[in-house]
Amino acid sequence: MNKNLTIVSFLGMLTIVLGAFGAHALKEQLTVSDFQSFETGVRYQMYHVIVLLFVNIFIEFSEKFKRNVTLVFLIGILFFSGSIYAITIAGISAKSIWFITPLGGLLLILGWGMIFTHFIKKSIFKR
Repeated sequence: MNKNLTIVSFLGMLTIVLGAFGAHALKEQLTVSDFQSFETGVRYQMYHVIVLLFVNIFIEFSEKFKRNVTLVFLIGILFFSGSIYAITIAGISAKSIWFITPLGGLLLILGWGMIFTHFIKKSIFKR
């Protein structure tokens, strides 16, 4: 769990740094559309950092489950938010990495599905 919380705290710190960088350094450099995309990447990253914090401190989740959800969300964040950052900041063509953003989104959905399935199984079998 300690390793997971280290990853989560780093991602949280990085999210704040990126948000501040966007608000102060990029706002005048990006188009309105690109800036909105960048903000979406930051927002989704923070949402999932908060969820990862919950997952990794929730005592009813096994260590294996925590590792698996953390890995799925970590890769999802890297693909989803990371590809948005690459497109908006680095100027990489969206056409060249078009498949990475939705793949990241699917991984984020998968992580939520894993959590949902866990709670469904617990509620069904406890009756």
